[in-house]
This record gives sequence, C-alpha cells and structure tokens, in this order.
Amino acid sequence: MRAGPVVVVLASLSAACAGVRAQTTPAPATTTPVPTAAAAPARGATRAPTPAVPLDTRADTAALRHRLDSIADAHHGIVGYSITNLETNEHLERRGDETFSTASLIKVPILVTLFDLADKKQLTLDDPVVLTELDKVGGSGALQFLRTPLTMPLWDIAWLMSTLSDNTATNLVLDRIKIRRVWTKMEALGLPHTKVHSGSMTRLGSVAPDSSAKYGLGVTTPNEMAQLFTLMAQGKAVNPVADSTMLWILRHNADDTKLARFNYNVRLSHKTGDVDQSRTDCGIFYLPARVVTCVLTKENADRRYWTDSEGNAVIGRIGEAVVKAWTSR
Repeated sequence: MRAGPVVVVLASLSAACAGVRAQTTPAPATTTPVPTAAAAPARGATRAPTPAVPLDTRADTAALRHRLDSIADAHHGIVGYSITNLETNEHLERRGDETFSTASLIKVPILVTLFDLADKKQLTLDDPVVLTELDKVGGSGALQFLRTPLTMPLWDIAWLMSTLSDNTATNLVLDRIKIRRVWTKMEALGLPHTKVHSGSMTRLGSVAPDSSAKYGLGVTTPNEMAQLFTLMAQGKAVNPVADSTMLWILRHNADDTKLARFNYNVRLSHKTGDVDQSRTDCGIFYLPARVVTCVLTKENADRRYWTDSEGNAVIGRIGEAVVKAWTSR
C-alpha cells in the first residue's frame, strides 16, 4: 500500500482548507507597528486605513548593492533582482528589465486576473469547479491525488494554486479565465513582458509556442514582477480589498526555501517558482517598512530539485541581506 504519500497529501489539503475557512476571521493581533497584508476581509467589506510608517527607516543602499552583487556574481548562473522600499522609494536593481522564466511565479498574475474578473462581476469566487481525472497533472500540489469527480469553489482552487503552487489547480483557474485575459490584464497594468503561455505541466494549447519553448510556463522581468507586487501593496492591481486579500493568501505560501529561507520570523507575502534552469521568488517583506523584493535566476548550473540547490540558496542569501539592511540599525 502507498498510504504514506496519501496521508501527506490529505494533511496538506486539510491545512490549506483550514486557511480557506479562516478567510473571514481576522488574523491574530501583532505588536509590530508596521503595515501588514491584512487578514482576508469578508467579501464586500471595506478595509481599514493602513497605519503610517516612519520614513526614517533607510538602508545603506551602497553597502547593500555591494553585498547583493557579490552574492549574484558568485552564483553559477544569471541573477536578476528588483528591490524597492515602498515608504522611502529606495530602489536597487540588477538586470531589472531583462526577461526571465517565471516558473510558478506566473501564478500571481493569474491570481490577479481572477480577482479582477470577480471584481467586474464576470465570475464569482464561489463558482463551483469540477475536478475530473482528465484535469490532473503532475508536479506540485495535492489535487492530483484526490478522488474524482470532486466539486470545489473557485476560491479553494485559487488558494491551492497560490499556497501549494498546485499545478492542477492552476490549470483549472486558467480553464475558467483563459490565458489571453491574463495578458490583457498585465498589459493594462503596464506590464507588457509578463505573460503566461500555456497550462502548467503541459504545452498543449500554448498561445505562444516560440516563447513557450524558450521560457516555459511564463515570462517576466524583475522590475515588472516587482511592480505587480507594488501595485497590490498600493491597492491598485484590482482594488484595495481584493489586493489585501491576495497578499493575505500569498502570506501562506508553503515554500520557505528561497526568500523565506533565513527569514523565518519575518512576515512575507510571496510566490516562488522552480524549473530545471531557473528558481524565482518575489514578494513583500513587512519590516519597519514594506520592501518589495523580486529575485529571478536562469541558466543555473545546479538543476537539482532539492532544498539546498544553489538557485534556492542564492535567493535566500539575497533575501537575508535585504532584511538585515532595513532592520539592522
């Protein structure tokens, strides 16, 4: 019997569903006087004003740039990053406008597009979605192991896509919203290089075969993906309530091997990605200020899928340096 994997999968799904059920329950109070990705508000609720953050929380950006570039230069591959303190507008970038494979990081634009369509009343997050055997794909996620047919609300599917990086859930969302709508939404936000090409774990039906062959599931630049998180932080990607809710979902990302690697006690809303030659992570650190941090890699020599792969480690070290720069005073 193969009971072990099934138990693990069901435990993961149970934890995910527990998070979904908490969507209308406020998060525990924190004593840290910084803006946070708020607990998901009840649908249709208004959002309380974000508390002001002192603007004197500046970093030694010259020293930080030297540290980041030293980390990137030592990597056996190519590293791009885009880092912005949203309160002080301090900004650092490396290969900021260069295109990189997103891997599963493209699931953030998919999530934003889904919430935008809900905002426009073109669908609801309570819409039922039926999982069948034909829908299942491999890689990350829990849905591939569950019995079918299974009906779940679109909200739950989006949660699994965003927190467990569930590939089957991603394809179910794309089936509902359609790939080209993600292109349209990103272009409307001023992010023309951020595109999803096909379903996850399949090139069948790719809308851009040449780009799909080069970049895989999706493509972006460090600056564009960082800008998407900036827009969510500002309540401008969809609307303040939707954006706060999406950041709350992304705060529950289960992958702590990259930006969160050395920052376990730091609040972080983020999404990661892994493919053979690339590792990616982008999100918002909630420090004495909100710091958007996006790190993309490509042409990695170490292609192993394990926690200590070099691609994971280089992103982790950059995340550690960013956090120290804005917290060590």
